[in-house]
Amino acid sequence: MPMDHRLALDELSWTDVAAHIARDARLLLPIGALEQHGPHLPLGANALIAGRITYDLSLEFGVLRAPVIAYGVNVASERAYAGTATVRAKTLHRLINELLATWESQGFEEFILITAHRHEPHLDALTTLATESARVRVVSVWDVDVSALLEAQPGPLHAGEAETSLLLHLFPDRVRMDRARDFDLPADQFERYLHGRLPAPPPGGAGVVGRPTAATAEKGKRIYDHLVRTIRRCVFRSALPDDSDAL
Repeated sequence: MPMDHRLALDELSWTDVAAHIARDARLLLPIGALEQHGPHLPLGANALIAGRITYDLSLEFGVLRAPVIAYGVNVASERAYAGTATVRAKTLHRLINELLATWESQGFEEFILITAHRHEPHLDALTTLATESARVRVVSVWDVDVSALLEAQPGPLHAGEAETSLLLHLFPDRVRMDRARDFDLPADQFERYLHGRLPAPPPGGAGVVGRPTAATAEKGKRIYDHLVRTIRRCVFRSALPDDSDAL
């Protein structure tokens, strides 16, 4: 779809930004990760999802949006997956803190961070940010319960049914379903992976935990609509008539 750049921070002049802050002092900041998502999804899947949700909310509520931060905190030993890159939690924490301090000094009063990367050290870096007085809100996209919309797995897992469906809906040209392979992992091991307690991604899965072969674009649309409805209601305190199923 054609992109609307009227609310994109990096596409505006500083005078335009200053005028907007006087009307609305909120800023959306999408944060991704460059991480393996199997042979069938792009390394930037998290950034693509966070960026698209940020874009749609920006247009709907007239809120400025900052450029996507494409890097996050991954398992450090993921160098075996070509192209993956990680920063340490304290590095991400410092980077975002310094950005928020700069923007706060210019008049921003509320920051809404949106991330689709579930790694616990990554989320820790974001949920411990500090400002002088501005409000900081962190939206972890996959904390929204999508289990009722899935057929083959209990939750979003990693590069499985949920994420693959979402990418099929949002960015179908970035998905290679001919390469999709299912990989199951015991729940306790998956939790250890999310919390950074495994020394490397689970072996045997090629970067996948879940059932990507069960993904469809139609399922992805239902998941996306549910994610956006839930974030809209919880963060922006706004609901539409069909939002009765939002959390």
